[in-house]
Amino acid sequence: MTSGYLTTHVLDTALGLPAGGLRVELFALDGDSRVKLVEMITNDDGRTDSPILPKGDFQCGAYELVFHAGDYLRAQGTTQPEPFFLDIIPIRFGINDMASHYHVPLLLSPFGFSTYRGS
Repeated sequence: MTSGYLTTHVLDTALGLPAGGLRVELFALDGDSRVKLVEMITNDDGRTDSPILPKGDFQCGAYELVFHAGDYLRAQGTTQPEPFFLDIIPIRFGINDMASHYHVPLLLSPFGFSTYRGS
């Protein structure tokens, strides 16, 4: 039985706060195929209310998390000329251990972002 799962956490580094209300989508990748698995909105702590890929659905493979940063930044009152420098942020990664917790956080500001494999 699988015990792994996938989570995320989005922090707005410009405000020094969690990024609540940010839309996140998860896609499974297989060659040129891209299948949407789930769409969630981050809560007030910048996390989704449940794992993006829970234990029952967790599989090894290639995935893409898509963070709708532009919509979030506009909702925060960020002003910059359109199109925003950062709008949609895709992060592609692989899962190769069915027993692990994969955590893919996003540190976000209007002009930069970073990610890493967290715990």
